[in-house]
Amino acid sequence: MSDISVTTWSLEQTAPADLLPASAPGGDLRIVRAEVPSPEFSRFLYASVGGDILWTDRLAWTYARWQEVLDRPGTETWVAYDRGTPAGYVELEAQDDGVVEIVYFGLLPAFRGRRIGGHLLSFGTARAWDLAERWPGRDGTKRVWLHTCSKDGEHAMDNYLRRGFRLFDTKVEQEKEAVTPGPWPGAHTV
Repeated sequence: MSDISVTTWSLEQTAPADLLPASAPGGDLRIVRAEVPSPEFSRFLYASVGGDILWTDRLAWTYARWQEVLDRPGTETWVAYDRGTPAGYVELEAQDDGVVEIVYFGLLPAFRGRRIGGHLLSFGTARAWDLAERWPGRDGTKRVWLHTCSKDGEHAMDNYLRRGFRLFDTKVEQEKEAVTPGPWPGAHTV
């Protein structure tokens, strides 16, 4: 495997008014919290969304590691369903001092380019702004942040900027090129 250059951008919002929500796409789109922490379902979402954009950091996790992360207080997974089919997800994690990270966000390849991403990101960001208030010992959300990188989908950065996120850090690193689980031959990709 060869090395590849990967640029990582960190973005943030520092007030709820920073959120510039996208309009909801038409059709039967629902966003539902996965209230039962399920390593199998979370791994399915992670591998299905990230299979063609080189998400590999969680693929080697054990079942116990997945369960540990999903069981942390202040961690929530929200899933977008298009006519009953999982289309994408956003994973939130309340951190110290009123900070909430959008840890993962994305759509399965067949659902990209249909205005679902802007709506899901808007919904997830709005939830992040009130997440810290729902957990004991936290005083409310003061900052929502995320990172994206040059391996992510081509429209990711534009979506974050249109939702009101601002760039606060950029890093360029060399990584070993990774093999991902999908999409499998013949799968629908955009």
